[in-house]
Amino acid sequence: MAKSTKLGFWSIVLMGINIIIGSGIFLIPGTGVKLFGPASILVLIFDAMLIFMVGLCFAECASHFSENGGAYVYTRKAFGNFWGYEVGIATWATRIVAEATIYAGLITALSGVFPQLQNPGPKYALITVIGLALITINIMGIKISKVFNNILTVSKLLPLLLLIGVGIFFLKPTNFQPFFPPEVTHMSNFSTAAVTLFYVFVGFEGLVVVAGEMKNTKRNLPLALLVVLLSVTIIYSLIFAVSIGVLGSNLSNTPVPLQAVFSAIAGPTGKWIIVVGSILSMGAIVVGSSFVTPRAGVALANHEMMPAFIKKTNKRDAPYVAIIISTCLVMLIAYSGTFVVLAQIASVARFVQYIPTCLSVIRFRKIIDHDPNAFKVPFGIVIPVVATLVSLWLLINAKHEQLLLAIGFLLLVSPFYLLTNVRKNRAANNHETE
Repeated sequence: MAKSTKLGFWSIVLMGINIIIGSGIFLIPGTGVKLFGPASILVLIFDAMLIFMVGLCFAECASHFSENGGAYVYTRKAFGNFWGYEVGIATWATRIVAEATIYAGLITALSGVFPQLQNPGPKYALITVIGLALITINIMGIKISKVFNNILTVSKLLPLLLLIGVGIFFLKPTNFQPFFPPEVTHMSNFSTAAVTLFYVFVGFEGLVVVAGEMKNTKRNLPLALLVVLLSVTIIYSLIFAVSIGVLGSNLSNTPVPLQAVFSAIAGPTGKWIIVVGSILSMGAIVVGSSFVTPRAGVALANHEMMPAFIKKTNKRDAPYVAIIISTCLVMLIAYSGTFVVLAQIASVARFVQYIPTCLSVIRFRKIIDHDPNAFKVPFGIVIPVVATLVSLWLLINAKHEQLLLAIGFLLLVSPFYLLTNVRKNRAANNHETE
């Protein structure tokens, strides 16, 4: 790919903000208050600290590589082909489920204004239109995708910043009392809230999946990751504070909390501002996600972990086969799922990427000669170890059916690794006999 068509530093930052800030922040604040009251702000900060530690680990690993693949590439290098395959398949599947979550979130947000979207027919029709549009945009190549991503990211931030700027004048201190409602603020709810709210941060790992599409990857990617995570944490904390301060406990009684907050501030006009913001936000994030998701499959095909036809590209260098396969699977899952269920599954599945990446940092310290100019996580292995332990704690406290679903998936795809090895060995033997 020509260097001029690759993503520069600020395009990387905008893509990172885009693929994180999406449906979650528009829909989940109410769930947080229902689970843990006003103290859900602390749960959000807890998740932000965890995701920042994980982000540091991704940043160090990213400084060693310039190719597409992210957690798959790191795990394969650190722990071998089998574990790399498991993480790679899980990464692709997780991105597909996460993208389907955005579709469902968009339908949920729009149904607050267009109730007919709660019916299967209109819902399925809109999902199909979204999917076909994204296939078209991505097959047209990286230039078109980059333009759509940058414009939509800037556009979707404006309503959120307006909500923060106006909402701080409508805060009611009494809405934060009691800050720790005794009926909900206990450890079981904390862990459930932490897993659920974690969803609003996931997606940053999509940046490292498309490392091969960036300029000066080893320098730009680690710094961009840190800028993105810090920016998103500040925005989220302010949105949660404004939402609770304006609506208090009533925040948990609406499926579209930010619409309700802006309606309370500015009436019908405020509601429509957030509706437009929701559409722009979820439209932007689904454009960014649809660019990243197929390349998780391409990374596997590049290492012969998937059939070679998946990595085929057109004259615009777009992996059109992977784009079509990924988007069709996204649509099928979106037809069947609801936002909250898909969000919880997507959150749990992300840890299949996060934990191996944190462990890879420790492994790379031993097996890779560290470039003095590359990024390095401070405090030795303390941060990777803490990030791993906290991630494991969240996994243990996730709903058992979600955890079993993730484990079951990994077991289900394991035999396919053996098939890829048999195919590769057969091809190698045929080559030797020629």
